[in-house]
Amino acid sequence: MRILIAEDNVLLREGVSLLLTGAGHEVCAAVEDGEALLPALLAHRPDVAVLDVRLPPGFRDEGLRAAVAARERIPGLPVLVLSQYVEQAYASRLLAAGAGGVGYLLKDRIGRVDDFLDALERVAAGQAAMDPEVISQLMVRSTRADPLAALSPREREVLALMAEGHGNSAIGERLFIAETSVNKHIGNIFTKLGLPTTDGGHRRVRAVLTWLQAEARG
Repeated sequence: MRILIAEDNVLLREGVSLLLTGAGHEVCAAVEDGEALLPALLAHRPDVAVLDVRLPPGFRDEGLRAAVAARERIPGLPVLVLSQYVEQAYASRLLAAGAGGVGYLLKDRIGRVDDFLDALERVAAGQAAMDPEVISQLMVRSTRADPLAALSPREREVLALMAEGHGNSAIGERLFIAETSVNKHIGNIFTKLGLPTTDGGHRRVRAVLTWLQAEARG
């Protein structure tokens, strides 16, 4: 997998590069500021971009703005955002920026190498990979969003775990319910969100994105 990294902290940037190359991936480019990010994304067109939300020169949302702009030019570009804190507005803007794999992780998750690499692979495969803390905060606000008004509290819990990337059996274990019950809840979610059976496996991703994007409108 070809990966582009955007991170101004040189130690973290080099550490992530070593981690990724050690896992068998190729770091096709590594940039340290927002001005270099968009040209690098357009030039290298990586399989996935791993980037910090806040980059020089302003340390506001340069990384996010470059990612959104790149996804407009390269539809479906997978992006995994790293942030020091949960910043709901930034997560919402990324999630509302079109189809394709998206992820939002807190930086301290990088230390959990297996979880970080798993999230990266899910994003590269076009799925969503959201930090549990991001999920919990978005979940509170998303209750006001119209597209989700019909979901029951249990269905919201199932959808939240889907957003974290858990499979049906793992969701059942975490909620202490049978996998058949999980399957029923997921079927109800698809029906209530109006996702057709003809959409196949993409319904799972679309359900997650529908929920997360609703927060941006809430």
